[in-house]
Amino acid sequence: MGRLLLTGLIATAASIAHAESVTYAIDPSHTFVTFEANHFGTSTLRGRFDRKDGAVMIDKAAKTGKAEISVDANSVSTGVPALDTQLKGKDFLNAAEFSRVTFSADKFSFSGDKVSEVAGTLTLLGKTQPVTLKATHYNCYLNPLIKRETCGGDFETTITRSRFGMPYGLDYGLPDDIHLLIQIEAIKQ
Repeated sequence: MGRLLLTGLIATAASIAHAESVTYAIDPSHTFVTFEANHFGTSTLRGRFDRKDGAVMIDKAAKTGKAEISVDANSVSTGVPALDTQLKGKDFLNAAEFSRVTFSADKFSFSGDKVSEVAGTLTLLGKTQPVTLKATHYNCYLNPLIKRETCGGDFETTITRSRFGMPYGLDYGLPDDIHLLIQIEAIKQ
């Protein structure tokens, strides 16, 4: 009888924990994936990816989460068409062969009720490396227009592009470190 009761309690606790997990779909109109790189020690080159999608699942009570975010490498935009073409080419993103850049995460850290870090992997040019995004802002609110909870924040990290097989220009001064900034909002489903 005691074993049956214990099994029932564990099953009930598991279903309650599962019930706490909420899925949020990325709102592409309020989500921006941008990058910054030093330009020969003079200024900062900035660009973004215009097409992105994905979802985030958060269990606030258990302080866990998962994320799957994807960007279209062909949507890179710097405001300079010739540079965009070069970045899409084989020397950098090789978007013809590797059209998707993905971030998958399964380790969320919290500071109180707010997400403070998200750790996972970034797949770029067919190579997967560990990446941790640190939150500089995070909040959830009831969106007054759509009447649903929306969560999001500003996250950032720095990657070393040569680790993904992108060494072009390192020998003449192009930077190896690329600063990634992800401003994300996602809507409760």
